[in-house]
Amino acid sequence: MDLDLRLVRYFTIVAEHRNFGRAAVALHLAQPSLSRQIQRLEDQLGVRLFDRTPQGSHLTEAGRAFLPQAQELLRTAHQAALTARASAPPRTITIGYVADLVITPAVRELRHRYPDARISTRHLDWQEVHALPEHQVDALVARTPLPLPSDRFRVSVLYDEPRVLVMSRTHRLAGKDSVDLADLGDEELVSCSKSAAIWSVPRQFGPGPAPAGPGADDSFEDKIELVAEGHSVAILPSGDRRSTLREDLVTVPLEGIDPCQVVLATHADDRNPLVSAFREIARTQLVGA
Repeated sequence: MDLDLRLVRYFTIVAEHRNFGRAAVALHLAQPSLSRQIQRLEDQLGVRLFDRTPQGSHLTEAGRAFLPQAQELLRTAHQAALTARASAPPRTITIGYVADLVITPAVRELRHRYPDARISTRHLDWQEVHALPEHQVDALVARTPLPLPSDRFRVSVLYDEPRVLVMSRTHRLAGKDSVDLADLGDEELVSCSKSAAIWSVPRQFGPGPAPAGPGADDSFEDKIELVAEGHSVAILPSGDRRSTLREDLVTVPLEGIDPCQVVLATHADDRNPLVSAFREIARTQLVGA
């Protein structure tokens, strides 16, 4: 005889409450549905398990004999599941994230769904996007541009980020509610190949020669220093909060330019179920500010 463990569990709950109505509430079922399920179990066993009266439901002699066996059956099934999980190789995933992106909601949900998995995170600099091709991380949350070949990696857009103009408090545009790209006039803008930032070439500011422009190897902080001194401006994703930590900088919404995109990248042929789960979770949990 093939017993449905779900029906066996329903039986033990009704036996515990001795009332179909209270048992249905505990199981989040409608009472007629629960009654039908118990009837199915009785049909499978060929015996009546409950005597139903206006005062409640009482176990029949067959029900009293079946109850301890049913409870033991459920305990054995639970233990069998735990044993199977314990003998399987541990599931692991390392999730990389770039710059100041926040992935906490998605990681928290992944830990909730897979409490026995080894889930770790790794903060990466812009220069470390190679961590995914080199299998140092299994998934990467980053901003475009992302130099990964499409035939080897699966890249999905999570959300768009508007861009903002970052400038010194003394800059001529600092008091505006928003700025259009055309307002920058003759500012010469240079995209950074290692991030979503765009920098302007430093201008003459006071006596002496103009400072050198931001180099490819200059740190973010070095480039922001030029902005704070009034020699340059920066265009950053609105979610990049690093510039807001300085009181001598102003951030203004920028119009007339395409938004930046936050993406999730994984290996195209990765069959790790945790990677698939994180991809699904990220689509709903990582939606921007």
